[in-house]
Amino acid sequence: MNILDLRTFLPLSPDTMIALNFSPPRSTDDLPVQEIGKVEIHRRSRFERGFLFMADDHKTPFDPAAFLANAGLGRRIVNLKPKETFFSQGDQADAVFYLQKGRAKLTVVSQSGKEGTIGFLAVGDFVGEESLASVPGLRLATAVAVNKCTALKIGREEMIRVMHEEHAMSDLFLKFLLARSMRAQADLVDQLFNSSEKRLARILLLMAEFGKPGEAETYIPPVTQEILAEMIGTTRSRVSFFMNRFRKLGFISYNGGIQVHKSLLNVVLLDQVPERKPEA
Repeated sequence: MNILDLRTFLPLSPDTMIALNFSPPRSTDDLPVQEIGKVEIHRRSRFERGFLFMADDHKTPFDPAAFLANAGLGRRIVNLKPKETFFSQGDQADAVFYLQKGRAKLTVVSQSGKEGTIGFLAVGDFVGEESLASVPGLRLATAVAVNKCTALKIGREEMIRVMHEEHAMSDLFLKFLLARSMRAQADLVDQLFNSSEKRLARILLLMAEFGKPGEAETYIPPVTQEILAEMIGTTRSRVSFFMNRFRKLGFISYNGGIQVHKSLLNVVLLDQVPERKPEA
């Protein structure tokens, strides 16, 4: 039994193969035209029972992790040095960034020129999602690398396309947006009802990524007491007082950087600070 190459008769790509419902004639000249309608597409390549089975190029399941880890059409890897900006306030919002390595922060500048830090970003965070608005506008904040960062820059059109076509990606992004929305609400409640000492403890725990899946970082990104004071709405002298108190109580330590210990959770959960360091 001969095997026919039907690419002469059908517009198939080199990777697309077919299965015939009839025994091939001796030559292609004898091929009945009506039999072409009996072509069936199969996914495996094999030959049995007089049928010619060959592989069809099938779609590989979409993997969001692989998409966000590699450059491709409409997206590229960018590397930033400490204090280098992803984008600046007032820039055109034309891309979304996905942080692969490092830490970053978001800052805003008022009309009078005063700068304030409104949040920190960790691995796995998106930034610049305002570019996905139906009418693209300008950046509302500045994103700055705190240390060496690696990020995936995804163009606005590509991000919109993949979210429409791949539900796994849209689900991932929606979860991120919900988590950020819940964080913003918690920040507002914290600012309205908690003491400045408790707000500082919460900020330190969040910067150390306590509560996220996996091991906590314990060491927070380099940050000044002025920035911490801006974030919790108090003075630098009060932050200095609380930081020294936390250190004496063993909640934090200075080892080339600020290391946050799990015991600091007591300040947030119990809303109280012991008068002296607990005995071992």
